[in-house]
Amino acid sequence: MYVQWKRLNRAGLRHLQQEVVPLFERTRSFRVYCSNVVPGLLQTERYARAVLGAYGALHQIATDVEEAAAARVARSQVIRDGRHRFALLVEESVLHSGIGPAATTAEQLAYLLEVMSLPSVSLGILPVRTERPLWTLESFTIYDDLQVGIELLSARVTITSPGEISLYARAFGELAGRAIYGAAARSAITAAIDTIA
Repeated sequence: MYVQWKRLNRAGLRHLQQEVVPLFERTRSFRVYCSNVVPGLLQTERYARAVLGAYGALHQIATDVEEAAAARVARSQVIRDGRHRFALLVEESVLHSGIGPAATTAEQLAYLLEVMSLPSVSLGILPVRTERPLWTLESFTIYDDLQVGIELLSARVTITSPGEISLYARAFGELAGRAIYGAAARSAITAAIDTIA
């Protein structure tokens, strides 16, 4: 299903954050790949404000950014309740993307160091300088093995076809095999923090 953001935005940015709460609550296994920003599930409120503010400005709907950022952080509490598993992959370039002021980026990266220690969270970083099985893809989330959500610039795409879900799962697996985890991922995040002026 392809739905334009213009249509989804009518109820406001906060509503967009809240409408996925039932999906988050019923999903047991999340596989998330992000090539452009820190995944929403791991965003701090200030970082979420910067991301949603840029989104709202582009789509000319920046009326409830504060409320939307708070709603995004509230829905993300699923990472702490112990009933879900999260495998997240982030392109290393995301650590250096400069969304928002330097202090916002530093706070966000420090938060990544905190949440990656949660037993339910596996955070992998795809290094810039590594041989890759695939090119940089669009960001996507696999919810259990039931659907894939993709956020394009102009629309949200929801995939429920088993063959297509399988393709995204295979791509995720191939990318996950090239990611760095644990101490190596912490080093990459710490190095990114150290470059912030």
